[in-house]
Formats: sequence, structure tokens, C-alpha cells
Amino acid sequence: MFMAEGIISSFDKFAAKLPKDFDLEKHASRASALKHYFSKGGVVSIALSEKDWPRLLYPTKDSLRQKISECAEKRKKYESSLGDWKKHFVQAQLYHVVNNVKKLKEPLYWKHVAKVVTDSDYRKDAESVRLPAHLVSDKRWKPMVQMFVNDLDYRKQLTETVETSIVYRDKTVAKYADDTREFRMSQSGKQIDDLEKKIAAIDADISALQELIKWASF
Repeated sequence: MFMAEGIISSFDKFAAKLPKDFDLEKHASRASALKHYFSKGGVVSIALSEKDWPRLLYPTKDSLRQKISECAEKRKKYESSLGDWKKHFVQAQLYHVVNNVKKLKEPLYWKHVAKVVTDSDYRKDAESVRLPAHLVSDKRWKPMVQMFVNDLDYRKQLTETVETSIVYRDKTVAKYADDTREFRMSQSGKQIDDLEKKIAAIDADISALQELIKWASF
């Protein structure tokens, strides 16, 4: 015989309704799912039994399925974003590797190499600023490399700036490219970590709801 109870909003209140000698260990999975459900603000309505596990009157199977569907949709969006951020991370991680390959197709890079070999003054300036010539295929850096290679005044001005300005304390231009790469990896890593945690939380929600469906009366 079952006796209906009112709304219950915590596992402690639920457990207090059970017979004193009730063995919760036999229903560990269900108890765990119920604790998780309550921790997310869920409420239940049950019908008590003198010996058996209570009947679940609310939430119903349909309402639980609806919640699972909503969780699945949210998970799908997070998975899509996670995939994008992982691509960003890999792109940043392989930034120098990719550009070291691409530079071989750039005439500007070989012009730089030729000047390094034949012009000691140019070589000295390039080493001083640590010219990121390997990034000539990157549209953000190509104009600067192009000016450095082709414009003596620009080259000398940049070299002087790097050697005297407090902004360039480590006296390298390439350091900024490295910092940008590290920043992108850091930002992507944070987003990946956050999304993976959100997906894990949703998976836990879905698992708990699926367990409750097995218990729901109708």
C-alpha cells in the first residue's frame, strides 16, 4: 500500500520519510541520481510504502524526457563550440610550424635570406630586432617584414626603436608574435576547459534524469 506525500525538495527530507531500517545501499544508483537531481533544485512528489522504495509521482516520465531533450540540445551547442576552440588551440600551437613551411613559397623570405648572407649591416639589424621573417605568409606580419627588407630608413628606425624603447625591453620584435601565440593558446585552453566542465555537468544531469525515468510511475 502506498501513501501519497507532498512536495519534497531535498534528499535529507526524502530519506526521513523512509522506514528506519530501510537499506539505501540496495538502491545506491537511484539514491545518487536523486541527490544530484535535488542539488540542481529539483523537487519530487512520492507515494510511500511501508517496505518498498517509494513510487515517484512527479516528475513524470514525459517531463523527465523533456528535460533530457533540453540537456541534449545544450550539450550539442557546447560540443560544437568545443570543436571550434580546439581548432583555434591547434592553430595557435602549430602557428610557427605552419608558417615555417609556408615561408618557403614566399619570394620575400628568400630576398631576406639573401640579404642576411650578403649584407652584414642588414644581418646585424635583423638579428637585433629578431625579425620574424618566417612569418612572411602571415598578412599581419608580412607588411612589416616587407618594409624591413626593402626600406633602409624603416629598418634603421625599427632597429633604433627596439634598442632604445622601454616597450621593447627584451629587444625583439618576434617576441610579440610569440606572445600573441601564447595568448591565443591560453584563451583557447581556458574556453576548452570551461566547455569540457559544462559538458561533464550536463552528462551528469542526463545520467541522473535517465535513472529517475526508470523509477517514475507514469
